[in-house]
Amino acid sequence: MIKRTLHFGNPTYLNTRNEQLVVNYPEKDSVSKTVPIEDLGVIVLEHAQITISNALMSKLMLNNVVVVHCNPQHMPQSMTLSLYGHSEFNERIRQQLTASVPLKKNLWQQTVERKITNQLAYLRSTGYATKKELDKLTDLSRTVLSGDTQNNEGQAAAIYWNTIFGIEGFTRGRKEGTPNNLLNYGYAILRAVCARAIVGSGLLPGYGIFHANKYNAYCLADDIMEPYRPYVDTVVGDLVKEGAVQSDLTPELKRRLLMIPALDVVIEGKKSPLLVAMSRTTSSLSDCFAGISRKINYPDYGSGSVQSA
Repeated sequence: MIKRTLHFGNPTYLNTRNEQLVVNYPEKDSVSKTVPIEDLGVIVLEHAQITISNALMSKLMLNNVVVVHCNPQHMPQSMTLSLYGHSEFNERIRQQLTASVPLKKNLWQQTVERKITNQLAYLRSTGYATKKELDKLTDLSRTVLSGDTQNNEGQAAAIYWNTIFGIEGFTRGRKEGTPNNLLNYGYAILRAVCARAIVGSGLLPGYGIFHANKYNAYCLADDIMEPYRPYVDTVVGDLVKEGAVQSDLTPELKRRLLMIPALDVVIEGKKSPLLVAMSRTTSSLSDCFAGISRKINYPDYGSGSVQSA
């Protein structure tokens, strides 16, 4: 069963009773609501006057629920994860930390290849890119070297962001104009889903295969989420087509972006919600560190349509 994503954007009291998340509102005569904790995957807290009990946080962490905290500008700022989420945690992180450099370079090569392939598939579906641009992306996806030493990822990004939404002069950046705000919000949700899956597979989200910024606590999440980014781009692209993009993130825009974990994606011919697929990806990564496999199971955007709500 797909785990649920809950968003709280008003003053709320969150606690627990009988393995349920209990939601209470400060208004008089308000009725409490309950949700089984085992059904939850992601919780987004977006108001300064939300109170959450320690007992509830403990149960959320026990069930590997990731809690995303937003800043005063209503953008995801940080997340709370369980310290460990697998019975073989010590063994698995030992394998992760001792992985050889050639293995990590090969894993990054696979990651970049699939990222570019998925970007190419999405651009084809939009009709915004020229044949020359699509041919160049095809060539870049097929010529990624171990460790991506020729920076095919960066070359592909230059083409991708220039054509992705059909917006003349669009520039991708965290502080640039809309629809970058939608992308930032969507990627933050995707990052939380990825970090949750990494912990559930017994790995450390801070120790990457390519990203290695000493100030980044989620280097591995930033590695593994790369081929999944076009699914976020799809949701944002649909909103752009609908003319729904604006500088303020309305509740409806957030609702659409919070559906990202439930998007249908395809891995090796099998369709599943993105949140479930991410766990398949991180499990296969753990197998690579253990020497059981040398292939990461990433989604194939071209194998099926993305269904956004």
